[in-house]
Amino acid sequence: MDFDFSFHYQDKIPREEPAYWFIFRQEKILAATEGNNTKPLLMQGGDLPALDTDRALHIGRLDGVDCYALADDTPEGLVLPHTEWVGLRRSAGRFDEQMFHIYGRARQLLLWAENNRYCGRCGNRTALKTEERCFLCPSCGLAAYPRLSPAVIVSIVRDGKLLLATSARFQVRMFSVLAGFVEPGECLEECVRREIREETGIEVKNIRYFKSQPWPFPDSLMMGFTSEYAGGELKIDGREIVEAGWYGPDELPAIPGKISIARALIDRFIEQYAKTA
Repeated sequence: MDFDFSFHYQDKIPREEPAYWFIFRQEKILAATEGNNTKPLLMQGGDLPALDTDRALHIGRLDGVDCYALADDTPEGLVLPHTEWVGLRRSAGRFDEQMFHIYGRARQLLLWAENNRYCGRCGNRTALKTEERCFLCPSCGLAAYPRLSPAVIVSIVRDGKLLLATSARFQVRMFSVLAGFVEPGECLEECVRREIREETGIEVKNIRYFKSQPWPFPDSLMMGFTSEYAGGELKIDGREIVEAGWYGPDELPAIPGKISIARALIDRFIEQYAKTA
């Protein structure tokens, strides 16, 4: 299903007009349910008396309707008819990809607001600006814009096989392509080479841009690349990576779900090499 979403910004919360409400309780969302699909709540702000809607953040417009993100800080969690609390990450397969990214945007902005209610320089209370998405300190003038953490994610192919690895921090045991955060002063291709070298000891060549994906856990922008093995012996670091190996398209272990860019890179490998295997 295609949605028309715009990154419009406003600082006012109209009480009378229906709006889409993206309500979070940590990583869980309160969603209206229809079969196996999830969608945000469509209602007026006044229909949420248990929540402090004055703290809501405008995140854009969906099909011409204003959208707001709001944290549920009630003791037991909000309960509304025909809704359920759904884990954004654990239940990602229940979302249309575009809707998943809108929910991710809402979550990132709520975390940004939570982390910037007070100035990181002088400690004074900040205020949300009216003309742009920014928390401004009225005391020292520090401006806090939404944070994005750039990261690379890369597939590596050697003789028709794909390098997959698993990490101790994965919530569910699975194997994926390699990823890492970009360092200050580092270009993306340099990050690809460094991360792969640090985590596996090998070198790569023919680095090619694939596509990007916002990843709201908590604030990453994933930039995908493909590459080829260039040399070195596979030797995992034992910290980030606890197991790694080369896999053909017909012998893959458990891999990430369809909604992730990691899976898109793996699916591309399968499409390219399953025909010649």
